[in-house]
Amino acid sequence: MTDAATLIGSATPLADRFDLALVDLDGVAYKGHDPIEGAAKGLSAARGRGMRLVFVTNNASREPESVAEQLTGLGIATEPSDVMTAAQAAAQLLASRLPAGEKVLVVGGAGLVTAVRAAGYQVVFSADDEPAAVAQGFAPEVGWAQLAEAAYAIERGAWHVASNLDLSLPTARGFAPGNGSLVGAVRAATGVEPDSAGKPSPTMYHMAVERAGARETLVVGDRLDTDLAGARAGGFVGLHVLTGVNSARDDVLARPGERPHLIGADLLSLLVAHPEPVQVGDGWWTCRAASARIVDGALELGRHDATGVEDRVDVVRAACAAAWAAADGGVEIDATTVPEMATS
Repeated sequence: MTDAATLIGSATPLADRFDLALVDLDGVAYKGHDPIEGAAKGLSAARGRGMRLVFVTNNASREPESVAEQLTGLGIATEPSDVMTAAQAAAQLLASRLPAGEKVLVVGGAGLVTAVRAAGYQVVFSADDEPAAVAQGFAPEVGWAQLAEAAYAIERGAWHVASNLDLSLPTARGFAPGNGSLVGAVRAATGVEPDSAGKPSPTMYHMAVERAGARETLVVGDRLDTDLAGARAGGFVGLHVLTGVNSARDDVLARPGERPHLIGADLLSLLVAHPEPVQVGDGWWTCRAASARIVDGALELGRHDATGVEDRVDVVRAACAAAWAAADGGVEIDATTVPEMATS
């Protein structure tokens, strides 16, 4: 894989090329408690072609057994060993400098409590217990009282470890405050910057690859600043599916460290080849029948009246190739010329 922050192609379906996929959950496999169209079909068919799946999530509130049960109920057969959570990554981060047996104040749900205990630490819930560290992860029940205990402990010298720093969390009703928003409240109260175990750090990706073993790994996610930035940081190929937080327009305007290597409408994109955009004359970039170029910072689209899903994704690919090449060459892209580009 090239280190350049560009789109790549795959002449064969991704499920045939990669033997392991690290798949995000919220916004990719499901949204809240609701299924995402094409997710079960795409993942099941990819498995049938020999692709191993590990679900890697920044959500630290739930235990792997609970996640596996939900996925199975949505038609995606999953074992707890197929799930890697930010809670497990946070516990591994704690172990990097905190001896087993130390007290850790946990702010979060059952998944984080279980992971911290499994790593050999004493779980406490009060700053008066003098914990050596605070492990903070999202849970719907986290409120002022728990955040206050975290702040008290950190003010007294406890190490602050956050499972992730996602500011928002996709739900069936929309986007709700995520762990990063709650961590921000503690940070504002203490002035202490936490260490984070979750994406975009590639820690969980490396843990999952080590657990599963793989010849070639694909990261699949919906967020550029976490899933795809983590893929770039860890040296993995990243597929952005357009079913969650970030849109096709976000792809076009993405910073180099957050750009995907591949773009698909949904998880059915695991089952198809991905064309690589090519540069042709007069500044145009093409991807099959789609074309785009940048003129004086403005995005121009050639043919973009496509009706099929893959045709519409080709427009996004061509636009990304043109915009990224121009931006990397020092051109400032006029964001007002980049439209929303629906793919479904």
